[in-house]
Amino acid sequence: MTKNSFIKQLQSEDWVIVFAGLAILLLAIVFPQAMPVMPKHLTSIDSVMNAAYMFMFLTVLTFITSISLKRSVKAIVASMLVIFIVALVAQLVANIPICKKYGLEPVFFSVIFGLVINNVFGIPDWLKRGIQSEFYIKIGIIALGSTIIFSEVLKAGMFGFIQSLIVVVVVWYFAFWISRKVFKVDAEMSTMLASAVSICGVSAAIATCGAIKGDNKKLSYVISLVLVTAIPMMYIMPWLANLMGLSQEVGGAWMGGTIDTTGAVAASGTLLGEEAAQIAIIVKSSQNVLLGIAAFAISLVWSFKGTNGAERPTLATIWERFPKFVVGFILASLIFSVFFPIEEAKSIGKITKGFSTTLFSIAFVCIGLETNFKDLFNQENRAPLKAFMTAQLFNVFVTLIVAYLIFGLLL
Repeated sequence: MTKNSFIKQLQSEDWVIVFAGLAILLLAIVFPQAMPVMPKHLTSIDSVMNAAYMFMFLTVLTFITSISLKRSVKAIVASMLVIFIVALVAQLVANIPICKKYGLEPVFFSVIFGLVINNVFGIPDWLKRGIQSEFYIKIGIIALGSTIIFSEVLKAGMFGFIQSLIVVVVVWYFAFWISRKVFKVDAEMSTMLASAVSICGVSAAIATCGAIKGDNKKLSYVISLVLVTAIPMMYIMPWLANLMGLSQEVGGAWMGGTIDTTGAVAASGTLLGEEAAQIAIIVKSSQNVLLGIAAFAISLVWSFKGTNGAERPTLATIWERFPKFVVGFILASLIFSVFFPIEEAKSIGKITKGFSTTLFSIAFVCIGLETNFKDLFNQENRAPLKAFMTAQLFNVFVTLIVAYLIFGLLL
């Protein structure tokens, strides 16, 4: 690779996103108190100021990256303001007690509100300036990488990690196989669906979509399936655990490995008992750690295949296709796992996790603004629905067996 081509590659969108994500992490490390925080309520002057600060921060970030990529910034402030307000409303609605009770996350309301605006009112050309869903998703995933602390998960429970590793591998391959071979779902949707069911729901689907450069409309549908399925599972699984007479350890490990959102896992575990909640969160955290490994493996395979499975690309071609935000995600996780004391890493991670959630909310507003209702509820999506439900049912049985063997017998 020549010097000019190397410099040109560093100026590409992939690398600009990595630099932007790492810059946010650096600011969180050096100036943690100065980082913006998305308010959960607008009940005081401070919360309103926090919202305004977050908007300015994101607007400056978008401005700098757009200029470095030589993109037009015309009308971008007005566009960003509308998108940000919708994301803020989604955040406020998600923090209403009844919504928190059912584990409904900001991203769920973000895509719903975006869909309503697009399909009911339509969107003008100037609003399209700020619609950059992939951009916000990828930076959000890099920020999310800082919350994955390997030593914390291993310290909390090696058995939980072992269970997660077994379940993720088995369930991922089953979900992908049944989607492709039985229900004839396309490769993109099958890959996102398999990751969502087997790893950690929303985050896994988002990371996988970025890794394979998937269709955001398909991602939106998979996210909807994850969130809607998690609600009944949150109540049914503790009831089944009691009905079967499972111990809190087994029940917690079972729920932590099958329910696809962290909020729903915590709520479900608490319904069974305090010890069950702890085990459930440990198992879910272990699956979150595997997200980086899975994203890397999926990216590598997808980059190797390219658009033609028969092609034999060179290492340079694979590297060129490889999504660089995955490098940023893994790098962030390694830095916070290796070079920071656990408590300090967790403290900074709370800031970056909130920032990541905000970026995901904004990204899903953008996805909603780009999507028509017909795309979500057409006949083509019936097969993915059947594949998802079948894979989730398989996940429930396999995880129960593994949880019983590890936490009921071995432990």
